[in-house]
Order: sequence, then structure tokens, then C-alpha cells
Amino acid sequence: METPKIFESEYRFCLILWDNEPISPAELCRLCQEQLGWKRTTTYTVIKRLGERGVLQNNNGTVTSLVSKEEAQACEIDELVEKKFEGSLPAFVAAFTKHQNISEAELDEVQRMIDRIRKGGSQ
Repeated sequence: METPKIFESEYRFCLILWDNEPISPAELCRLCQEQLGWKRTTTYTVIKRLGERGVLQNNNGTVTSLVSKEEAQACEIDELVEKKFEGSLPAFVAAFTKHQNISEAELDEVQRMIDRIRKGGSQ
């Protein structure tokens, strides 16, 4: 199943959900008011819209995600690489690292990920 698209304002909402789930809609409204400045009606609209798209579920007064933060991030990266770098991961990495200060520890972690992938393991 393909991961549903989560737009920017929805992503900020999902960050709150992921950090606090399972959560009641009322508590989610309170947090969205505090952190995003949203009105209660806006939060309920987003809950409904994301529920219809299969991003979350609202059952018996409890909201939980159906898409993990990692799945959403992976989907965004895939879309970015496809749209901006013609599907080329090396081109993406080259552009990303061109203006970044990458520490030795970060380079070591990336190398460990590459080594695991080469050995047939997951990231």
C-alpha cells in the first residue's frame, strides 16, 4: 500500500500526534492550539481529512496514526529525489553534502548503513 501524501501543515500536526498518541481529540485540539495556533474546528477538520486519506484513525474517542513518522519521511525523500534529482540518489547525496558540515561520527554512521545494506540487511 502506498503511503498517503502528508502536506506541510498536516505534517506539523502529525508531529504532535506522533509524540502524544494515543490521544483524545480534545487533547489534540489543545496541543494544536498551543503549538500551532489552530482553532478547534481546524484541528477537527485535519483529523477528518487525514482519517479519510488513511493517515490516522479516530476510534472511540482515541486518535492514533496509521502512518509512522519514518514512513512519512521516507515518502517525502522518495518524492524529492524523483522530482528534483531525476530519481538519482547519488545526485541527491552530492547536492546534500555539498554545503553541509558532516562530522566524522555522521560519516561513520552513514558508512555503517551502507555496509548493512550491502550485506543484505535493513538500514
